Amino acid sequence: MLSVIFIIVSSTKWKLHPFLSLLIAAILFGLFAGMPLDVIVKSINDGFGNTLGGIGLIIIMGVIIGAFLEHSGGALKLAESVLKVTGEKRVPLGMALIGYIVSIPVFADSGFMLLSPLNKALTKKAKLSLSVTAIALAAGLMASHAMVPPTPGPIAAAYELGADLGLVIAYGFVISLCALLIVLIIIRPITSKIYIDPNPDDEEQILKSNTEAPSTFKSFLPIMIPIIFIVLRSMNEYASFLKSGLAFDIINFVGTPVIALLIGVGLSFLLPKNFDRSLLSTDGWVGKALKDAAIIIMITGAGGIFGMILRNSGIATVISDLLGDFQLGILLPFLISAAIKTAQGSSTVAMITTAALISPLIAQLGLDSDSILALTVIAIGAGSLVVSHANDSFFWVLTQMTGMSVSQGYKLHSLASGLLGVIAMTLIFVLSLILG
Repeated sequence: MLSVIFIIVSSTKWKLHPFLSLLIAAILFGLFAGMPLDVIVKSINDGFGNTLGGIGLIIIMGVIIGAFLEHSGGALKLAESVLKVTGEKRVPLGMALIGYIVSIPVFADSGFMLLSPLNKALTKKAKLSLSVTAIALAAGLMASHAMVPPTPGPIAAAYELGADLGLVIAYGFVISLCALLIVLIIIRPITSKIYIDPNPDDEEQILKSNTEAPSTFKSFLPIMIPIIFIVLRSMNEYASFLKSGLAFDIINFVGTPVIALLIGVGLSFLLPKNFDRSLLSTDGWVGKALKDAAIIIMITGAGGIFGMILRNSGIATVISDLLGDFQLGILLPFLISAAIKTAQGSSTVAMITTAALISPLIAQLGLDSDSILALTVIAIGAGSLVVSHANDSFFWVLTQMTGMSVSQGYKLHSLASGLLGVIAMTLIFVLSLILG
């Protein structure tokens, strides 16, 4: 508990980078737990190396796909296609679904900044308050960001717990979408009471189709093909519709997360209308994407160190004895993630830290079956949504770009994020009873 408090205080009050907070917390925990010094060093090396060896490339490739979608206009093309399905009269639903799709490969903060001009223009055209559509967009972005790989948080949690990524994606899609639709229904009357003028800069120009953007089909490919391959591989492992042969080997190969995302990267190279090799250079889209990925990779690696130190310290037995009488089960990872998120602001840090804490306790909590383990990852993601407020960078992105006051941000965005997490956890708990 003191280690978690240190992570929270050092990253919020002392403004220490999460990488340093997690690393120092891990070392201090090892020292105070009386671990031999050589075991601490080995745990640091193994935790960092094993974690990044398992998911470092996946994070990098996901960020590259997001960069190409963003800069090529593919993300806005996806927005246009979703709006054609939902209709421009259903702008809140359309923006929520657009945010949901875009945030699978693109970070939620970046996704909101990217889609905000389009959202303002459509809101003005539909004669709605920006509070209605902005909160819907933010909810969509948060839902997939926290519960659907290949965003870094769920990937890191799945790897730390040893969960099947295909199952996490399959359950994450269903649970996060259901939770999102329920939140939209609940939050609409509340957001409608507060009017915020959309005031777009140039409505007609924003709504005009971008002739340089790739086709809708091309824009969907880098996102959906890797996900389909990963899920197919997981389905084959459990349903065994192919037991051997060439097709079996191919599905196992392309469904491996690293290979699936690598295929997605290749498909993303088709997005620019005029592909130039400079896009792959240090100063190009790939170079900028790698700089963005570096921060997440370092935090994830530090989380791996923290997890390895906890496992090697024997803390699992101690915590198991303390919590044995409470029978919290799958609620425990949700509560821990929610507490860390609310205290320090970052959903990714909350997911990584919680996964590290929970990993040694999986068997004791009865969460070690494949399906329940996948649901545990999503429960950690749901907890990382509760609750977004002033210590979360996304809170400030949303309020500053919409003109919301801080108090309005609390009334609308913080409420929506809390509802999203709690409703998702309710669905997870019910599903865990059915599957367990």
